[in-house]
Amino acid sequence: MATIQQTQTARPHQEATEAIRRAWIQGLRAHGRRVTKQRLAVLSAIHRAPHSTADAIVASVRKELPTITMQSVYVVLADLTSIDMLRKFEPPGTPALYETRTGDNHHHAFCIRCLRVEDVDCAVGEAPCLIPSEHHGMTFISADVLYRGICADCQQEIDREMAAQSTILS
Repeated sequence: MATIQQTQTARPHQEATEAIRRAWIQGLRAHGRRVTKQRLAVLSAIHRAPHSTADAIVASVRKELPTITMQSVYVVLADLTSIDMLRKFEPPGTPALYETRTGDNHHHAFCIRCLRVEDVDCAVGEAPCLIPSEHHGMTFISADVLYRGICADCQQEIDREMAAQSTILS
């Protein structure tokens, strides 16, 4: 039996989840798409684990829909990306990653060691977020920036390894 505190804690999360689900349903309908359990399962899987690969999304969706095919998930990913309900980005040397955070022109920080990805809000606050030196006659609507570096956890590990190595050499 749930305690009052557990119920109070779960209720805001459940309400937020329902609000997100309603927004997805509205978005699908606004784009002329049917609301299917496959589309909702893919959106839910990515929302729970942003920056996921297609393989990770397939594995997550199969927990809810065990018989869904990989091809079906790929079709849903392509469709939802084409209507901007998903964002697909490809850090160098990695498979494509997907997220439900769209429409805000945010960027990504990418650890080159452990492949961790974090969202970075636009520095300027509005698209395209950067001022190019040349427009080439184009009107820019967004800029994709990928900050590459080493995350704090990996840097600590590197520092420990270097300290251990210098102790051995001393």
